[in-house]
Amino acid sequence: MQDSSAHPPVRDNAFHRSIGLFSGTAINMTQMCGVGPFITIPIMVAAMGGPQAVIGWIAGAILAMADGLVWAELGAAMPGSGGTYVYLREAFQYRTGKLMPFLFIWTMLLAIPLLMSTGIIGMAEYLGFFFPGLGWWPVHLVSLAATAIVTWLLYRRIESVRAITIALWIIMLVSVIGVAAAGFSHFNPGFAFAYPPDMFGSHFFVGLGAGLIIGIYDYLGYNTTAYIGDELRDPGRTMPGSIIISVVAMMFVYLLLNISVLGVAPWQEIAQSKSVASLVVERSWGHAAAAIMTVLIIVTAFASVFTGLLGGSRVPFQAAQDKVFLSVFGHLHARHGFPHVALLTMGVVTAIGTFLDLTEVINMLLAATIIVQSIAQIAALVVLRKRQPHLHRPYKQWLYPVPCVIALLGWIYVYVSASTLSLILSGAWIVAGLVVFAIWAKVNRSWPFAPVEVRETYLEEP
Repeated sequence: MQDSSAHPPVRDNAFHRSIGLFSGTAINMTQMCGVGPFITIPIMVAAMGGPQAVIGWIAGAILAMADGLVWAELGAAMPGSGGTYVYLREAFQYRTGKLMPFLFIWTMLLAIPLLMSTGIIGMAEYLGFFFPGLGWWPVHLVSLAATAIVTWLLYRRIESVRAITIALWIIMLVSVIGVAAAGFSHFNPGFAFAYPPDMFGSHFFVGLGAGLIIGIYDYLGYNTTAYIGDELRDPGRTMPGSIIISVVAMMFVYLLLNISVLGVAPWQEIAQSKSVASLVVERSWGHAAAAIMTVLIIVTAFASVFTGLLGGSRVPFQAAQDKVFLSVFGHLHARHGFPHVALLTMGVVTAIGTFLDLTEVINMLLAATIIVQSIAQIAALVVLRKRQPHLHRPYKQWLYPVPCVIALLGWIYVYVSASTLSLILSGAWIVAGLVVFAIWAKVNRSWPFAPVEVRETYLEEP
């Protein structure tokens, strides 16, 4: 196997390779955790119907790891900005031209910032601990201000962003460890292991489907480094390492956090809590400690939005560079060298999303993402192994194709477990994307109105 440093450099941007394994793992873990578990633990417990909610976290970790190994091979072999966009572009260009990468961008331009909006909304919910009577307008003004601050912090070179990310990652770890410690300091096994007698009854698999949706939502972010592949040092080592380490580490974090929370109060009370972390710390250590921990959770929510927009803003940039999206998104900041148009656009969409009821919208976008990204990416790995057998692969998927099969079955299970409305809306969104693509292809004289253009970027000589 060749050394990963021998990989031909990507030639279509001016990013600096400054992110190593430690900072890459920090970026992934910060995006994975965020405010997610502090909001979703009650939902997971309610969906699973008791302390057996830990099964949902384990199932989510299995799916995340299997899917992460797909990302690891593709990302190490093709470390360009844009992640999935690059993989779909390379794999499906032979038959369908630019269709698949176009559909991916079509979905992600909305999905990424709307998912970031949930972090802002979660942050605003925890502000309710300090300001329980906060009205509609004050809450949304705070949300707008938080989004503006995130965008401003990202409006600089990646070296500055790396230092901020590591600092926010440390705060995230402190908040998670603090809540877990509070729970274990007043741990009651009678609460934590009060399994209902019918926990494996006929409703179990329905609850597991809902729990897996929640679980994989909380693990999402293990692939953040794939979106900034052009900024990784030694991507053949950093890409798979950051993905695998972050999934394993966060699985243990989520299990410990879940068990500690369940040991503080009856699971029925946990299932109905709106700010479960504040509840746990206040029960264990008092109001002052809960206030401090709530501040850390608010910062953690901020960090998740920060790293999500960091990676997400690179997606339309790469597409525009390849003439698969609006050319304005392909510009780098003249002084600092980052995709400022994409960043500002996603910041605006994130701000708008904080005014919306996101529950069904997020489900719809995730359902669309499973088809356009998750399942398509598994197919891309298989296609590329056949179409480009000589592609330099610093990392090859362990036990191939077993992880691909596990990931495929897991994503199908998540998809069919989604609500009927989200499936209808996600299907409509993809159909709309096909219509827009047909118009775009006609104007630009691209497939299917012209022969496919094959360019095997990562097989070309530098």
